[in-house]
Parts: sequence; C-alpha cells; structure tokens
Amino acid sequence: MTACSLLDERADDFAWCEDVIRRNSHSFYRAFSLLPACKRQSVYALYAFCRLADDCVDRDASAAKLEQVQDDLARFFAGTVVDAPLWRALDAVCSSFDLDAQPFFDMLEGQRRDLSFRQPETMGDLEEYGYYVAGSVGLMLLPILHAASPVDDGLRDSAVALGVAMQLTNILRDVGEDLENGRVYLPAEVLEAASYAPERLRAHAVDEAFRNAWETVAHRSEELYRPMERDVIELDDDSRLPTLSSLYLYRGILDEVRADGYRCFEHRAVVSKATARELVDEALTALEEGER
Repeated sequence: MTACSLLDERADDFAWCEDVIRRNSHSFYRAFSLLPACKRQSVYALYAFCRLADDCVDRDASAAKLEQVQDDLARFFAGTVVDAPLWRALDAVCSSFDLDAQPFFDMLEGQRRDLSFRQPETMGDLEEYGYYVAGSVGLMLLPILHAASPVDDGLRDSAVALGVAMQLTNILRDVGEDLENGRVYLPAEVLEAASYAPERLRAHAVDEAFRNAWETVAHRSEELYRPMERDVIELDDDSRLPTLSSLYLYRGILDEVRADGYRCFEHRAVVSKATARELVDEALTALEEGER
C-alpha cells in the first residue's frame, strides 16, 4: 500500500481535519490548498493538531486538557494511536512523511507558557515565545514541504523564522482581542521606548506612540519573512507556490492593519478574497522570475 493510498483509506478523518482548517484559518487554507492531495491533507492534519492544542489554552484555559494532549502525543509517538479522527489522520501522515516528534512537543510547551502568561520584556523574549508556538510549526511542516531530500540547517532556520514572523503578525493583528483576554504580547521595552504608557494601551489609544511601537514589531516580522522568501526555491517543486503564497498572504495582513489606520483594538484585519488572489498571483510571478 502506498502512503497516499493510506491517506485515501482515512478520507473521513482527513475531511474532519480539513473542516478544522477551513473554519479557523482562511489564509492557511487558501495557500496550502494549492498543494497536491497527499501533502495538502497532511498539512490539514498538522493544523488540526495545532488547533486542538491552541483551544486548550484560548478556549478552555485548561492545563489538564493540555496535559491530556501531551500524554496522547507521547503515546502516539510510542506507537499507540488514540481512536479519534485527528490521531488516525496523523498516523497516516507519519506513514507518509518522516515527521520529527520534537517540534510537536515544543509547540505544546508554547501553549503551556500561554497558560502562565507574562508580558514579554524584550523582543528576544517575544521571539523565543514565537519559536515555541509557531516556529515549531514550521519545523513540523518541513518534512512535508521538503520531502524529496534531506533538510539542511539553513532551511530549518528559515522555516522557524517564517513561523515566528507569522506569529508576530498574529499578535499585531489581534492586539485588542488579546488585551480583552488579559494578554499584552507587545514587549514592555518596545512600548517604553515608544513612550506608550500602559494606561494608553488600556484606553485603546491609537496615537503616534502606538504606531511607532506597532511598527517596531512589524518591521521585525517583515525581516523574519525574508529568509523563507529567499529559500523557498529549496523546497519541493510542488510546495514552493503554496509556501510562498502563505508568506505573502500573512505578510499582507500587516498592510491591511496599516490601511485600516492601525485600528487593531477594535477591528480584526483580514485580507480580502480579491487581494488574496492578487497576492497568490504575485507569489507565482516571483517564483517564475526566480527560475529564469
């Protein structure tokens, strides 16, 4: 039996995973739907795992539920598969691709840090957190997106940087939503350097100081997108456009926040369908020009 035929046998389980990503992340779903079926369904399964862990924190705030996921994951990599759609799908993915267990556990560590949240003091603190919750996801995906040959450390670094860049973008988009949940991810030293006082943050003040602080993090996010923008050509041929499209779509969220006057306290910026189509076209053009 081929790896992809095993995925076909678990079609209902993968349909469950696809529904999770379709409902929760339009950008990822749009980008990675461009992958061939075997890789596409595998990415959906990994996303569903991440969503399960994330919901333990954001929806349930339950350390016990997160520990249950940790226990199920440890048993999974030891050979015992929980009888549920997500785990059955992941089992098929592991039969198809050489997944590394450590990034899965690192991602759960990031969720654990969210349960005992403290505002990061420095950009370094924020990027360390970003590795655990999102850079780790880049490493989880890499064996699928670069399946044809061994992965070198440079490409691993680029995958981590892309995940962290996307997490910083999420933070910049969701300032108001996170504040409502008692979380401030913008580093204290960045806010202090911009002379943006905590009471101004609590008042949802969008002024020059806030814009300066926001842009400090945004510029770092944009820097972290560049390594994968450069190295995407090293991925498998069929994975380049989906990956670069996800990068362009996520980076586009920053421009949407800017165009909306930085109203991220009261409005969740989204990339419109029309703009998304343009960004995917731009990704395709960039790849075609890079191959000349």
